[in-house]
Amino acid sequence: MFLRESRQKRADGSVLTNLQFAESTWNPQKRRSETKIVYNWGRSDDPAVAERLRRLARSILRRCAPEEIVREVPTWTLLDAWPHGEVYVLEQLWRRLGIGEEITRLAGSRKFDFPLERALFAMVANRACAPCSKLYCYEQWLREDVRITGAEGLALQHLYRVMDFLDGCREELEKAVYFRLASLLNLDVEIVFYDTTSLHFEVDEEDGEQDGAPGLRQRGHAKNRRNDVPQIVVGLAVTREGFPVRHWIFPGNTVDVTTVRQVKEDLRGWHLTRCVFVGDAGMVSAENLKTLALGGGKHIVCVPMRRGDEVTEEVLGRAGRYQEVAENLRVKQVVVGDGERRRRYVVCHNPQEEKRQREHRERILAELEAELASLQDTQGEGHSKRACALRTSARYGRYLTMGRGERLRIDPAAVRDEERFDGKFVVHSNDDTLTSEDLALGYKQLQRVEEAWRTLKTGLRLRPVYHWAPHRIRAHVALTVLSLLLERVAEHACRDTWRNIRDDLRQIKLAQLSSPDGEVWQVTEPREAASNRLKQLKINNPPPIFSLA
Repeated sequence: MFLRESRQKRADGSVLTNLQFAESTWNPQKRRSETKIVYNWGRSDDPAVAERLRRLARSILRRCAPEEIVREVPTWTLLDAWPHGEVYVLEQLWRRLGIGEEITRLAGSRKFDFPLERALFAMVANRACAPCSKLYCYEQWLREDVRITGAEGLALQHLYRVMDFLDGCREELEKAVYFRLASLLNLDVEIVFYDTTSLHFEVDEEDGEQDGAPGLRQRGHAKNRRNDVPQIVVGLAVTREGFPVRHWIFPGNTVDVTTVRQVKEDLRGWHLTRCVFVGDAGMVSAENLKTLALGGGKHIVCVPMRRGDEVTEEVLGRAGRYQEVAENLRVKQVVVGDGERRRRYVVCHNPQEEKRQREHRERILAELEAELASLQDTQGEGHSKRACALRTSARYGRYLTMGRGERLRIDPAAVRDEERFDGKFVVHSNDDTLTSEDLALGYKQLQRVEEAWRTLKTGLRLRPVYHWAPHRIRAHVALTVLSLLLERVAEHACRDTWRNIRDDLRQIKLAQLSSPDGEVWQVTEPREAASNRLKQLKINNPPPIFSLA
């Protein structure tokens, strides 16, 4: 028994196809086989007919094991399969944000002999799915691990050429994409959080001058304590929701406080609504605060407490009652000065953090007492070396002083002085419309930048950087920030981490099947977890047929 097609040619030249169930039987009188029509299904282009056939096929499969069907049809072969869901979702988000359109617009009339937009998307998707070097991305990931439409003919030189193109237009691209994102998600762009980090390189020599300007890789204050190697400084501005607004790259010997002026100037032309700049204590200087206030600019900054200035003496020493904001946060407003020159501070106190810091200091003092006791029995040069090591120690030195007989002892005044700062931080702002609670919570949201740094350095593997040319280094950072943007969009929609989202989407596979008539690239049906992710992202299921050859 088999499914038979009966074709009928009409007067207008069209062909009508009917589907029939037929059975071949043997006629002993005529001594030949005859075809007997068992059932007429109807026209092949009728959706109802197709649905009835599917129901029949499913009912047959319930009575027959899949292995038996495979043995009966040995000409179909599964050649390979790849994870496909995460790449498919990233491409849909790429299109939703219009990044491909902006790349085409920025390319203008320039003619490239390769698909520029596909090469850029391939490298951005690689950072989110399997971050690796550009060489590995070309030799292994694009050839063996994934299938990206339009990226089949890319060569290694194409990846480097698109990096050169990106370096020339990254600022304009970031601005265009950000405003598309702000309009799409209705983002709150009133507060912009800014912070910097250092990115070191495993080389010994610093970069020399290039075009009259100092090289990019220079030695400086490393936030990861790698002061022995050259580095660059990367600045990042994000929104309240953690979406990257723009990034900056500075030479490795740049001090944080000197970056604020350029950041302020670069964001001025973006026409952000009531932009409030939020920075940490490393950004605070008199010149920076003046720069941020120019043109009516507003800011929220955390100020250092141990400089011995008015914050240490007047703000922290001012008596007053704290206002409860949360279980782990109390605030107290302090105003210094009068008239237009008055300065507004908010002292923030965390009782839980105060307890933790006090217990930590008690452990340090107990260790220090044991060290000092052992020094009393030591004479000569050994005593001097150990004493100097303790005095210069970042852990113990602040609590030590020189007593009688030039012997080290714990300084009670230093211990009491440290107790003043337990669980506290001080926030300063020039925006009188924000309450004390707003200032404290606004600054605490600066952790969004810290989260972005963790994602860039761990999940997206911003380093190690295998490039040495400045324009390639800048392009590498820009690729990683674009990947961070796509991840944040997915996390914002799913209310989950990209790692969990990616693991669920990897259940969607792309299979390569071989048949006598050619090859079929088919996408598996999403399972429940992957289907839920697609619904949260408002993305349709991937088409079942990826390509036919």
